[in-house]
Amino acid sequence: MKVLRFACTVALLQFLCLVAIRAAPEGSLIRSIPGFTGRLPSVHHSGYVSLNGKPTGKKFLFYYFVASQRNPSKDPIVLWLNGGPGCSSFDGFVYEHGPFNFQAGQSKGSLPELHLNPFSWSKVSSILYLDSPCGVGLSYSDDPKNYATGDFQTASDTHAFLLKWFKLYPEFLSNPFYISGESYAGVYVPTLASAVVEGIRSGQQPLINFKGYLVGNGVADEYFDNNAIVPFAFGMGLISNDIFQACQKTCKGKYYNPRSQACSNNINRVYQALSDLNPYDILEPCYQYSSTKEVNKLEGLNWTFMSQKHFTKISGPRWSVRPLGRDGRVPLTQQAAATFHVPCINDDLATAWLNNESVRKAIHAAPATVAGRWMICSDRVEYSGEVDTLIPYHKNLTSQGYRALIYSGDHDRMVPFTGTQAWTRSMGYKIIEEWRSWLSNEQVAGFLQAYDKNLTFLNIKGAGHMVPQYKPMESLDFYSRWLDRKKI
Repeated sequence: MKVLRFACTVALLQFLCLVAIRAAPEGSLIRSIPGFTGRLPSVHHSGYVSLNGKPTGKKFLFYYFVASQRNPSKDPIVLWLNGGPGCSSFDGFVYEHGPFNFQAGQSKGSLPELHLNPFSWSKVSSILYLDSPCGVGLSYSDDPKNYATGDFQTASDTHAFLLKWFKLYPEFLSNPFYISGESYAGVYVPTLASAVVEGIRSGQQPLINFKGYLVGNGVADEYFDNNAIVPFAFGMGLISNDIFQACQKTCKGKYYNPRSQACSNNINRVYQALSDLNPYDILEPCYQYSSTKEVNKLEGLNWTFMSQKHFTKISGPRWSVRPLGRDGRVPLTQQAAATFHVPCINDDLATAWLNNESVRKAIHAAPATVAGRWMICSDRVEYSGEVDTLIPYHKNLTSQGYRALIYSGDHDRMVPFTGTQAWTRSMGYKIIEEWRSWLSNEQVAGFLQAYDKNLTFLNIKGAGHMVPQYKPMESLDFYSRWLDRKKI
Protein backbone atom coordinates (compact mmCIF):
# COMPACT_ATOMS: atom_id res chain seq x y z
CA MET A 1 0.00 0.00 0.00
CA LYS A 2 2.80 2.40 0.92
CA VAL A 3 4.62 1.61 -2.33
CA LEU A 4 1.46 2.26 -4.35
CA ARG A 5 0.83 5.53 -2.51
CA PHE A 6 4.43 6.65 -3.18
CA ALA A 7 4.18 5.77 -6.87
CA CYS A 8 0.91 7.70 -7.18
CA THR A 9 2.46 10.70 -5.42
CA VAL A 10 5.45 10.73 -7.79
CA ALA A 11 3.16 10.41 -10.80
CA LEU A 12 0.96 13.26 -9.56
CA LEU A 13 3.97 15.51 -8.95
CA GLN A 14 5.31 14.84 -12.43
CA PHE A 15 1.91 15.55 -13.96
CA LEU A 16 1.64 18.83 -12.04
CA CYS A 17 5.17 19.75 -13.09
CA LEU A 18 4.32 19.08 -16.73
CA VAL A 19 1.28 21.32 -16.39
CA ALA A 20 3.40 24.01 -14.72
CA ILE A 21 5.88 24.00 -17.62
CA ARG A 22 3.10 24.35 -20.15
CA ALA A 23 4.85 27.12 -22.10
CA ALA A 24 8.11 25.20 -22.61
CA PRO A 25 9.27 25.14 -26.24
CA GLU A 26 8.08 22.16 -28.21
CA GLY A 27 10.68 19.45 -28.49
CA SER A 28 12.65 20.52 -25.39
CA LEU A 29 11.13 17.92 -23.05
CA ILE A 30 13.44 15.01 -22.23
CA ARG A 31 11.46 11.78 -22.12
CA SER A 32 14.21 9.29 -21.35
CA ILE A 33 17.90 9.29 -20.50
CA PRO A 34 20.25 6.66 -21.98
CA GLY A 35 21.90 4.82 -19.10
CA PHE A 36 19.02 5.49 -16.69
CA THR A 37 16.10 3.14 -16.12
CA GLY A 38 12.97 4.24 -14.33
CA ARG A 39 10.97 7.43 -14.01
CA LEU A 40 12.79 10.76 -13.93
CA PRO A 41 12.47 12.38 -10.50
CA SER A 42 11.30 15.66 -12.06
CA VAL A 43 10.75 17.20 -15.47
CA HIS A 44 13.88 17.83 -17.57
CA HIS A 45 14.18 20.15 -20.58
CA SER A 46 17.17 20.90 -22.77
CA GLY A 47 18.12 22.50 -26.04
CA TYR A 48 19.74 25.50 -27.65
CA VAL A 49 19.19 29.22 -27.43
CA SER A 50 20.62 31.09 -30.41
CA LEU A 51 22.31 34.48 -30.14
CA ASN A 52 23.66 36.82 -32.77
CA GLY A 53 27.38 36.27 -33.04
CA LYS A 54 30.22 38.72 -33.39
CA PRO A 55 31.39 39.51 -35.96
CA THR A 56 29.07 37.22 -37.97
CA GLY A 57 26.95 34.12 -37.74
CA LYS A 58 25.13 32.77 -34.71
CA LYS A 59 26.04 31.33 -31.35
CA PHE A 60 24.12 28.32 -30.07
CA LEU A 61 24.28 28.02 -26.28
CA PHE A 62 23.24 24.65 -24.85
CA TYR A 63 21.24 24.39 -21.64
CA TYR A 64 19.93 21.52 -19.55
CA PHE A 65 17.09 22.42 -17.17
CA VAL A 66 16.21 20.21 -14.20
CA ALA A 67 12.92 21.16 -12.54
CA SER A 68 12.85 21.06 -8.76
CA GLN A 69 11.74 17.80 -7.21
CA ARG A 70 10.04 19.73 -4.39
CA ASN A 71 7.85 22.52 -5.75
CA PRO A 72 8.93 23.71 -9.21
CA SER A 73 6.28 26.43 -9.39
CA LYS A 74 7.72 28.22 -6.33
CA ASP A 75 11.23 26.93 -5.66
CA PRO A 76 14.20 29.06 -6.75
CA ILE A 77 15.78 28.64 -10.17
CA VAL A 78 19.57 28.50 -9.95
CA LEU A 79 21.84 28.98 -12.95
CA TRP A 80 24.99 26.86 -12.67
CA LEU A 81 28.26 27.76 -14.41
CA ASN A 82 31.50 25.82 -14.27
CA GLY A 83 34.70 27.75 -14.71
CA GLY A 84 37.87 27.28 -16.70
CA PRO A 85 37.42 29.56 -18.49
CA GLY A 86 36.30 27.06 -21.08
CA CYS A 87 34.98 24.18 -18.96
CA SER A 88 31.57 22.61 -19.43
CA SER A 89 28.82 22.94 -16.83
CA PHE A 90 28.16 19.25 -17.37
CA ASP A 91 31.07 18.88 -14.95
CA GLY A 92 28.62 20.03 -12.29
CA PHE A 93 25.81 17.93 -13.76
CA VAL A 94 27.77 14.67 -13.93
CA TYR A 95 30.18 14.88 -11.01
CA GLU A 96 28.74 17.31 -8.49
CA HIS A 97 25.06 18.07 -7.84
CA GLY A 98 23.13 16.82 -10.85
CA PRO A 99 20.12 14.50 -10.61
CA PHE A 100 22.19 11.37 -11.28
CA ASN A 101 25.23 9.55 -10.00
CA PHE A 102 27.27 8.09 -12.86
CA GLN A 103 28.96 4.69 -12.71
CA ALA A 104 30.99 2.75 -15.26
CA GLY A 105 29.01 0.35 -17.43
CA GLN A 106 29.06 -3.39 -16.87
CA SER A 107 31.06 -4.13 -20.02
CA LYS A 108 33.88 -2.40 -21.83
CA GLY A 109 32.57 0.30 -24.15
CA SER A 110 29.06 0.31 -22.69
CA LEU A 111 27.32 3.48 -21.60
CA PRO A 112 27.77 4.65 -18.01
CA GLU A 113 25.00 3.63 -15.65
CA LEU A 114 22.95 6.43 -14.08
CA HIS A 115 21.36 6.20 -10.64
CA LEU A 116 19.40 8.82 -8.73
CA ASN A 117 21.56 11.18 -6.71
CA PRO A 118 20.12 11.50 -3.18
CA PHE A 119 22.00 14.77 -2.72
CA SER A 120 21.11 16.50 -5.97
CA TRP A 121 20.55 20.23 -5.64
CA SER A 122 17.36 19.70 -7.65
CA LYS A 123 15.89 18.30 -4.42
CA VAL A 124 15.18 21.89 -3.35
CA SER A 125 15.57 24.05 -6.47
CA SER A 126 15.36 24.00 -10.22
CA ILE A 127 18.82 24.03 -11.81
CA LEU A 128 19.71 25.51 -15.18
CA TYR A 129 23.05 24.13 -16.41
CA LEU A 130 24.55 26.25 -19.19
CA ASP A 131 27.57 25.58 -21.39
CA SER A 132 29.10 29.05 -21.62
CA PRO A 133 30.87 30.78 -23.29
CA CYS A 134 30.18 29.72 -26.86
CA GLY A 135 32.47 26.86 -27.84
CA VAL A 136 32.36 25.20 -24.43
CA GLY A 137 30.87 21.73 -24.02
CA LEU A 138 27.90 21.30 -26.37
CA SER A 139 27.62 25.00 -27.27
CA TYR A 140 28.88 25.96 -30.70
CA SER A 141 28.82 28.57 -33.45
CA ASP A 142 28.48 28.52 -37.20
CA ASP A 143 31.42 30.95 -37.30
CA PRO A 144 34.75 29.94 -35.66
CA LYS A 145 35.49 33.63 -34.99
CA ASN A 146 32.78 33.54 -32.32
CA TYR A 147 35.01 31.33 -30.17
CA ALA A 148 37.08 34.40 -29.31
CA THR A 149 35.62 35.99 -26.20
CA GLY A 150 36.41 37.46 -22.80
CA ASP A 151 34.98 38.35 -19.41
CA PHE A 152 32.67 41.11 -20.64
CA GLN A 153 31.45 39.38 -23.80
CA THR A 154 30.72 36.21 -21.82
CA ALA A 155 28.63 38.16 -19.31
CA SER A 156 26.78 39.95 -22.12
CA ASP A 157 26.06 36.70 -24.00
CA THR A 158 24.89 34.87 -20.88
CA HIS A 159 22.58 37.74 -19.97
CA ALA A 160 21.15 37.67 -23.50
CA PHE A 161 20.69 33.91 -23.10
CA LEU A 162 18.77 34.41 -19.83
CA LEU A 163 16.42 36.97 -21.37
CA LYS A 164 15.62 34.58 -24.21
CA TRP A 165 15.34 31.59 -21.90
CA PHE A 166 12.79 33.29 -19.66
CA LYS A 167 10.78 34.22 -22.74
CA LEU A 168 10.71 30.51 -23.59
CA TYR A 169 9.75 29.62 -20.01
CA PRO A 170 7.68 32.62 -18.80
CA GLU A 171 6.00 30.51 -16.11
CA PHE A 172 9.24 30.75 -14.09
CA LEU A 173 9.56 34.54 -14.15
CA SER A 174 8.07 34.88 -10.67
CA ASN A 175 10.42 32.28 -9.14
CA PRO A 176 13.39 33.62 -7.18
CA PHE A 177 16.43 33.49 -9.45
CA TYR A 178 20.02 32.93 -8.33
CA ILE A 179 23.33 32.69 -10.21
CA SER A 180 25.94 30.19 -9.05
CA GLY A 181 29.20 28.63 -10.12
CA GLU A 182 32.71 27.65 -9.09
CA SER A 183 36.36 28.29 -9.91
CA TYR A 184 36.63 30.80 -12.78
CA ALA A 185 32.91 31.34 -12.36
CA GLY A 186 34.16 33.60 -9.59
CA VAL A 187 34.49 35.97 -12.57
CA TYR A 188 31.44 34.78 -14.51
CA VAL A 189 28.96 35.06 -11.62
CA PRO A 190 29.46 38.65 -10.37
CA THR A 191 29.95 40.09 -13.87
CA LEU A 192 26.79 38.35 -15.08
CA ALA A 193 24.89 39.36 -11.93
CA SER A 194 25.90 42.96 -12.57
CA ALA A 195 24.60 42.75 -16.14
CA VAL A 196 21.32 41.27 -14.90
CA VAL A 197 20.93 44.02 -12.27
CA GLU A 198 21.64 46.69 -14.87
CA GLY A 199 18.99 45.10 -17.12
CA ILE A 200 16.48 45.17 -14.26
CA ARG A 201 17.30 48.80 -13.51
CA SER A 202 16.77 49.79 -17.15
CA GLY A 203 13.47 47.91 -17.36
CA GLN A 204 14.72 45.29 -19.77
CA GLN A 205 12.06 42.67 -20.50
CA PRO A 206 11.38 40.07 -19.36
CA LEU A 207 12.02 41.28 -15.81
CA ILE A 208 14.14 38.66 -14.02
CA ASN A 209 13.37 38.10 -10.33
CA PHE A 210 17.05 38.11 -9.34
CA LYS A 211 17.74 37.61 -5.62
CA GLY A 212 21.44 36.82 -5.24
CA TYR A 213 24.34 34.54 -6.04
CA LEU A 214 26.64 31.77 -4.82
CA VAL A 215 30.31 31.29 -5.64
CA GLY A 216 32.27 28.16 -4.73
CA ASN A 217 36.07 28.23 -4.56
CA GLY A 218 35.93 31.13 -6.97
CA VAL A 219 38.66 33.51 -8.02
CA ALA A 220 38.06 37.07 -6.91
CA ASP A 221 41.24 39.11 -6.77
CA GLU A 222 44.69 38.56 -8.23
CA TYR A 223 46.54 39.58 -5.08
CA PHE A 224 44.35 37.91 -2.44
CA ASP A 225 44.04 34.62 -4.33
CA ASN A 226 47.70 34.17 -5.15
CA ASN A 227 49.07 35.56 -1.92
CA ALA A 228 47.09 32.96 0.05
CA ILE A 229 48.96 29.89 -1.13
CA VAL A 230 51.99 30.06 1.18
CA PRO A 231 49.93 30.53 4.39
CA PHE A 232 47.59 27.77 3.20
CA ALA A 233 50.48 25.38 2.57
CA PHE A 234 51.95 26.04 6.00
CA GLY A 235 48.64 25.78 7.81
CA MET A 236 47.91 22.45 6.12
CA GLY A 237 51.33 21.04 7.04
CA LEU A 238 52.52 20.89 3.42
CA ILE A 239 55.71 22.87 4.01
CA SER A 240 58.10 22.91 6.94
CA ASN A 241 58.38 25.66 9.51
CA ASP A 242 61.85 26.45 8.12
CA ILE A 243 60.48 27.07 4.62
CA PHE A 244 57.64 29.20 5.95
CA GLN A 245 59.94 31.27 8.16
CA ALA A 246 62.32 31.80 5.22
CA CYS A 247 59.38 32.99 3.07
CA GLN A 248 58.23 35.36 5.79
CA LYS A 249 61.71 36.80 6.25
CA THR A 250 62.47 37.36 2.55
CA CYS A 251 58.96 38.16 1.25
CA LYS A 252 57.57 40.05 4.26
CA GLY A 253 54.07 38.64 3.72
CA LYS A 254 53.99 39.47 -0.01
CA TYR A 255 54.30 36.08 -1.69
CA TYR A 256 52.71 36.97 -5.01
CA ASN A 257 55.03 38.38 -7.71
CA PRO A 258 58.22 38.19 -5.60
CA ARG A 259 60.14 41.47 -5.44
CA SER A 260 63.52 39.90 -4.68
CA GLN A 261 65.50 36.89 -5.85
CA ALA A 262 65.70 35.58 -2.28
CA CYS A 263 61.91 35.68 -1.97
CA SER A 264 61.52 34.02 -5.38
CA ASN A 265 63.92 31.23 -4.40
CA ASN A 266 61.97 30.50 -1.22
CA ILE A 267 58.61 30.57 -3.00
CA ASN A 268 60.05 28.04 -5.44
CA ARG A 269 60.80 25.79 -2.46
CA VAL A 270 57.08 25.97 -1.58
CA TYR A 271 55.95 24.96 -5.06
CA GLN A 272 58.55 22.22 -5.24
CA ALA A 273 57.01 20.74 -2.10
CA LEU A 274 53.51 20.98 -3.65
CA SER A 275 54.41 19.78 -7.14
CA ASP A 276 53.13 16.20 -6.87
CA LEU A 277 49.91 16.97 -4.99
CA ASN A 278 46.44 17.01 -6.49
CA PRO A 279 45.87 20.79 -6.59
CA TYR A 280 42.07 20.36 -6.50
CA ASP A 281 42.15 18.42 -3.25
CA ILE A 282 45.37 17.91 -1.32
CA LEU A 283 43.90 14.78 0.32
CA GLU A 284 43.02 13.01 -2.93
CA PRO A 285 45.32 11.10 -5.32
CA CYS A 286 46.18 12.78 -8.60
CA TYR A 287 44.58 10.79 -11.43
CA GLN A 288 47.16 10.13 -14.14
CA TYR A 289 46.44 9.96 -17.84
CA SER A 290 49.63 8.72 -19.45
CA SER A 291 49.63 11.58 -21.95
CA THR A 292 49.48 14.26 -19.24
CA LYS A 293 52.26 13.00 -16.97
CA GLU A 294 54.61 15.68 -18.21
CA VAL A 295 52.05 18.37 -17.34
CA ASN A 296 51.61 17.06 -13.81
CA LYS A 297 55.33 16.62 -13.17
CA LEU A 298 56.56 20.04 -14.25
CA GLU A 299 58.85 21.12 -11.44
CA GLY A 300 58.65 24.59 -9.97
CA LEU A 301 55.22 25.16 -11.50
CA ASN A 302 53.20 27.85 -9.77
CA TRP A 303 49.84 26.04 -9.76
CA THR A 304 47.30 28.79 -9.38
CA PHE A 305 43.63 27.91 -9.39
CA MET A 306 43.40 27.34 -13.07
CA SER A 307 45.39 24.49 -14.52
CA GLN A 308 42.61 24.46 -17.12
CA LYS A 309 44.40 27.34 -18.80
CA HIS A 310 46.72 24.72 -20.21
CA PHE A 311 43.85 23.76 -22.47
CA THR A 312 42.13 27.04 -23.21
CA LYS A 313 43.98 29.65 -25.20
CA ILE A 314 43.82 32.64 -22.87
CA SER A 315 45.41 36.05 -22.85
CA GLY A 316 45.44 38.59 -20.07
CA PRO A 317 47.62 39.17 -17.03
CA ARG A 318 45.49 37.64 -14.32
CA TRP A 319 45.92 34.44 -12.34
CA SER A 320 48.01 32.87 -15.07
CA VAL A 321 49.76 29.54 -14.66
CA ARG A 322 53.43 30.38 -14.98
CA PRO A 323 56.89 29.25 -13.94
CA LEU A 324 57.97 31.47 -11.08
CA GLY A 325 60.05 34.51 -11.86
CA ARG A 326 59.01 34.98 -15.48
CA ASP A 327 55.85 35.61 -17.45
CA GLY A 328 54.21 33.24 -19.88
CA ARG A 329 52.31 29.99 -19.79
CA VAL A 330 54.01 26.69 -19.16
CA PRO A 331 55.03 25.11 -22.48
CA LEU A 332 53.42 21.75 -23.23
CA THR A 333 54.61 18.88 -25.34
CA GLN A 334 52.63 18.13 -28.49
CA GLN A 335 51.43 14.88 -26.95
CA ALA A 336 50.20 16.49 -23.74
CA ALA A 337 48.54 19.37 -25.54
CA ALA A 338 46.62 17.04 -27.85
CA THR A 339 44.69 15.26 -25.10
CA PHE A 340 43.08 18.23 -23.35
CA HIS A 341 42.63 16.37 -20.08
CA VAL A 342 42.67 18.55 -16.99
CA PRO A 343 45.56 17.38 -14.79
CA CYS A 344 44.54 15.10 -11.91
CA ILE A 345 40.90 14.87 -13.10
CA ASN A 346 39.29 11.68 -14.46
CA ASP A 347 36.64 12.77 -16.97
CA ASP A 348 36.05 9.36 -18.58
CA LEU A 349 32.40 8.91 -17.55
CA ALA A 350 31.24 12.31 -18.76
CA THR A 351 33.28 12.01 -21.95
CA ALA A 352 31.83 8.60 -22.80
CA TRP A 353 28.25 9.63 -22.04
CA LEU A 354 28.20 13.01 -23.78
CA ASN A 355 29.96 11.77 -26.91
CA ASN A 356 27.41 8.99 -27.41
CA GLU A 357 25.06 9.99 -30.23
CA SER A 358 22.03 8.34 -28.61
CA VAL A 359 22.60 10.49 -25.53
CA ARG A 360 22.95 13.62 -27.64
CA LYS A 361 19.73 12.82 -29.47
CA ALA A 362 17.88 12.20 -26.21
CA ILE A 363 18.98 15.53 -24.70
CA HIS A 364 18.46 17.48 -27.95
CA ALA A 365 22.14 18.27 -28.44
CA ALA A 366 23.68 18.66 -31.87
CA PRO A 367 25.74 15.71 -33.13
CA ALA A 368 29.52 15.79 -32.99
CA THR A 369 29.64 16.60 -36.71
CA VAL A 370 27.98 19.94 -35.87
CA ALA A 371 28.89 20.84 -32.29
CA GLY A 372 32.16 18.92 -32.07
CA ARG A 373 33.22 16.34 -29.52
CA TRP A 374 32.39 17.11 -25.91
CA MET A 375 35.40 17.79 -23.70
CA ILE A 376 35.37 18.75 -20.07
CA CYS A 377 37.43 21.83 -20.98
CA SER A 378 37.40 23.20 -24.50
CA ASP A 379 40.43 23.51 -26.74
CA ARG A 380 38.76 25.91 -29.19
CA VAL A 381 37.83 28.89 -27.01
CA GLU A 382 40.19 31.87 -27.19
CA TYR A 383 39.57 33.74 -23.97
CA SER A 384 40.74 37.20 -22.86
CA GLY A 385 40.87 37.95 -19.16
CA GLU A 386 39.72 41.53 -18.59
CA VAL A 387 38.87 41.94 -14.89
CA ASP A 388 41.69 42.08 -12.33
CA THR A 389 39.53 42.13 -9.22
CA LEU A 390 35.91 41.23 -8.60
CA ILE A 391 35.73 42.86 -5.18
CA PRO A 392 34.09 46.07 -6.52
CA TYR A 393 31.43 43.90 -8.20
CA HIS A 394 30.70 42.13 -4.92
CA LYS A 395 30.50 45.44 -3.06
CA ASN A 396 28.15 46.92 -5.62
CA LEU A 397 25.83 43.90 -5.65
CA THR A 398 25.68 43.36 -1.89
CA SER A 399 25.22 47.07 -1.20
CA GLN A 400 22.07 46.91 -3.33
CA GLY A 401 20.62 44.17 -1.15
CA TYR A 402 21.45 41.09 -3.22
CA ARG A 403 22.36 38.03 -1.16
CA ALA A 404 25.80 36.44 -1.54
CA LEU A 405 27.13 33.12 -0.28
CA ILE A 406 30.87 32.67 -0.83
CA TYR A 407 31.88 29.10 0.02
CA SER A 408 35.19 27.23 -0.02
CA GLY A 409 36.35 23.66 0.29
CA ASP A 410 39.18 23.97 2.81
CA HIS A 411 41.48 21.44 1.10
CA ASP A 412 41.51 23.19 -2.27
CA ARG A 413 44.99 24.23 -3.37
CA MET A 414 43.79 26.04 -6.52
CA VAL A 415 41.85 28.80 -4.75
CA PRO A 416 42.82 28.47 -1.08
CA PHE A 417 40.12 29.35 1.43
CA THR A 418 42.66 31.57 3.19
CA GLY A 419 42.51 34.04 0.30
CA THR A 420 38.72 33.91 0.01
CA GLN A 421 38.34 34.47 3.73
CA ALA A 422 40.73 37.43 3.48
CA TRP A 423 39.02 39.21 0.58
CA THR A 424 35.53 38.83 2.05
CA ARG A 425 36.86 40.32 5.30
CA SER A 426 38.56 43.13 3.35
CA MET A 427 35.18 44.45 2.19
CA GLY A 428 34.85 46.05 5.60
CA TYR A 429 31.30 44.97 6.40
CA LYS A 430 30.13 44.67 9.97
CA ILE A 431 30.34 41.11 11.32
CA ILE A 432 26.87 39.83 12.14
CA GLU A 433 27.93 36.32 13.18
CA GLU A 434 31.43 35.73 14.51
CA TRP A 435 33.43 32.77 13.23
CA ARG A 436 31.58 29.61 14.25
CA SER A 437 31.08 26.01 13.22
CA TRP A 438 28.08 24.81 11.25
CA LEU A 439 26.61 21.33 11.45
CA SER A 440 25.41 18.70 9.02
CA ASN A 441 24.02 15.39 10.26
CA GLU A 442 24.89 16.56 13.79
CA GLN A 443 28.59 16.80 12.90
CA VAL A 444 30.79 19.84 12.36
CA ALA A 445 30.84 20.30 8.59
CA GLY A 446 32.79 23.54 8.45
CA PHE A 447 32.88 27.13 9.66
CA LEU A 448 31.29 30.39 8.66
CA GLN A 449 31.33 34.11 9.28
CA ALA A 450 28.32 36.24 8.35
CA TYR A 451 28.50 39.93 7.51
CA ASP A 452 26.16 42.83 7.06
CA LYS A 453 24.68 43.30 3.57
CA ASN A 454 23.67 39.60 3.34
CA LEU A 455 27.24 38.44 2.73
CA THR A 456 28.31 35.07 4.17
CA PHE A 457 31.66 33.30 3.95
CA LEU A 458 31.47 29.56 4.60
CA ASN A 459 34.01 26.78 4.39
CA ILE A 460 33.41 23.05 4.10
CA LYS A 461 35.67 20.79 6.15
CA GLY A 462 37.57 18.23 4.07
CA ALA A 463 36.25 19.39 0.69
CA GLY A 464 38.32 20.27 -2.35
CA HIS A 465 37.84 22.61 -5.29
CA MET A 466 34.56 21.01 -6.47
CA VAL A 467 32.77 21.06 -3.11
CA PRO A 468 29.59 19.07 -3.98
CA GLN A 469 31.72 16.34 -5.55
CA TYR A 470 33.67 15.77 -2.34
CA LYS A 471 30.96 16.55 0.24
CA PRO A 472 27.55 15.99 -1.40
CA MET A 473 25.45 15.65 1.76
CA GLU A 474 26.97 18.67 3.47
CA SER A 475 26.69 20.69 0.26
CA LEU A 476 22.98 20.02 -0.13
CA ASP A 477 22.58 20.94 3.53
CA PHE A 478 24.11 24.43 3.37
CA TYR A 479 22.66 25.04 -0.12
CA SER A 480 19.07 24.25 0.87
CA ARG A 481 19.28 26.19 4.13
CA TRP A 482 20.72 29.26 2.44
CA LEU A 483 18.13 29.22 -0.36
CA ASP A 484 15.33 28.78 2.17
CA ARG A 485 16.74 31.63 4.29
CA LYS A 486 17.21 29.33 7.25
CA LYS A 487 20.11 29.44 9.67
CA ILE A 488 23.04 27.35 8.46
